[in-house]
Formats: sequence, structure tokens, C-alpha cells
Amino acid sequence: MSSVSSESVPAAPAGEETAGKEGVRSGWRSRRHRWDVKFSPYAFVAPFFVFFLAFGLFPLLYTGWASLHQVELTAPTDMNWVGFRNFSRLMSDEFFWNALRNTVTIGLLSTVPQLLIALGIAHLLNFKLRGSSFFRVAALTPYATSVAAATLVFVLLFGRDYGMINWALGAVGLDPVDWQNGTWTSQLAVSTIVIWRWTGYNALIYLAAMQAIPHDLYESAELDGASRWQQFRHVTIPSLRPTILFTVVVSTIGATQLFGEPLLFSGSAGATGGSEHQFQTLGLYLYEQGWVNLHLGRASAIAWTMFLILLLIGLVNWLISRRLAKSAEGRG
Repeated sequence: MSSVSSESVPAAPAGEETAGKEGVRSGWRSRRHRWDVKFSPYAFVAPFFVFFLAFGLFPLLYTGWASLHQVELTAPTDMNWVGFRNFSRLMSDEFFWNALRNTVTIGLLSTVPQLLIALGIAHLLNFKLRGSSFFRVAALTPYATSVAAATLVFVLLFGRDYGMINWALGAVGLDPVDWQNGTWTSQLAVSTIVIWRWTGYNALIYLAAMQAIPHDLYESAELDGASRWQQFRHVTIPSLRPTILFTVVVSTIGATQLFGEPLLFSGSAGATGGSEHQFQTLGLYLYEQGWVNLHLGRASAIAWTMFLILLLIGLVNWLISRRLAKSAEGRG
């Protein structure tokens, strides 16, 4: 029986060994490239979903669970099941209906003038003006201003004794107005703050949409003898319908969640929205129940009611958008 020693085995050529290593490296690079193409998109979007789960979905689900319990902010883990009693109490709560009514009123007083003024400003900025970039930046400045700073300035403007608004009214022979303690006057003052902050933002949205309208439409209208006003009515407005609908929905959602302006405008009244709750919004009422009265269960029920209202607004937006799309297809 003979054996072959290891020394007698011929060594592999150096070229084949190098080629084998290169093949291993190439295979590893190929697999790594496939993994990169397959999993990198998920890695890039993962931070959004992590933050959404932590600060979006979890608070929403926890708030929904808390709304079905009697729970106080001083002992958030001590929950007593009450079912839908927190929601049924809202239906018979006059302060809730007052806050809802104030939210709708302030929303109308702020949204309608805001969007009309924004549409006019965008129409003016759409023309070739000197320093147009400056005016566009100036229009966006109120949006970039802190809500606290803006509201405190307007509190001084609407002051009863030394406010500039009452000074101007006195200059034309009118009596001073107690803006903060009146129902309509306080809501009008809060709406003015919202109008000032958001008009420029919506104007730039309208301006961007106007610049996307084909110039051929205006040229055709001009050849037909249409004036500037007729072009605006029959060309600009119909082309802006989806954008106008978008701004209406966004402004309505913002009005439903209105909180900072009425809170700071009320001054020492805090979350009550005036001495008689005359401008207390749903956001303020939620804050009062949860962080002043410490009723976390009731505040959660208010939050979910607001969420359902926003879902209803979104549904109306979807139905209107669908109808507009069908009408556009019919005209096409």
C-alpha cells in the first residue's frame, strides 16, 4: 500500500488562485449590489415610519383607547372603562357646542376673506412687476413669523384703551370697541390674526398654479376680445379650481385645529377663550379639559371628535374632486 505525500501534490498556478479570489470578490459585490438595490429604499424611508409610529399612530391609538375610559392626567395609568360615555357627554355639553360653533364662525371669518385676498394678490404678482421677488418674499413673511409674536402684536392693536384700532375709530368719530369681551368682535379680531398670517402663503400657492396655466389660453381669449377681468373669470379661475379646492380644505383643517391665536389673544383668561367663552375653539376646549381640568378621558374624546370632523372634511374634498374630474372629462 503506497501513499502520496503532500509534498508531491503540484501547487495551483498563481494565476488560477488570483482568478478564484477575484471571482469570490465579484460574487460578493454582485450580492451586495442586489441587496443595496433591494433594501436601500426601505432604509431611506424607515425614519419617517419610525417617527410616524412613535409620534403619530401610537398617540392616535392611545388617545382613542383613553377616550373610552375615565382617566385623569394625574394618574394616566389608572383607567376605568366607561365605553362611549365621554362621547355622549359631549353631545349634551353646551360648552362643546359653543366651542364648535365658535370654530365654525372663526373658520368662515378667516378662510373666506383670506383666500379671496390671496387670489387677488397672486393675480397681481403674476404680472411682470419691478421687484416681484421682493413682493413674493414679503408676502411669505407673515407665515414665517412666530404665532406668539404675531398674536401679541395684534393684542396691542386691538387693545380697548390704547389700541391703534380704537384710536383710528376715534379719529373718524366712532366709539371705541371692547374687542376682547364682545362675541363677534373677539372672533373678528382672532380671524384677523389668521388672515394676516396665512394670506401670503396661499397667495404663493395660487401664484405657482397661475404660472402653470398655458399662455395659449390667454392669447386665445385676448383674440376673442376678452378683457383682463373676463380672462381672469373665464380662464384663470376655472384653471385654478383644483388648487382653490386644495387651499379651502387645508384652511378648513387649520381652522378646525385653531389654538395658538385664541389662547394668546385671551390673555389672562387662558383656555376659556374669553370671560364667557365667546371665542373658545375646539382646540382650546380640548386643552381646558385635558391640561386645566385634568380630565384626560374627556380631552381624548374631544380629540377624536375633531379627528372625525377632519375625516368628514376629507371625504367632502374627495367627492368634490371626483365630481370636478368627471366634469373635466366630460368637457374633454
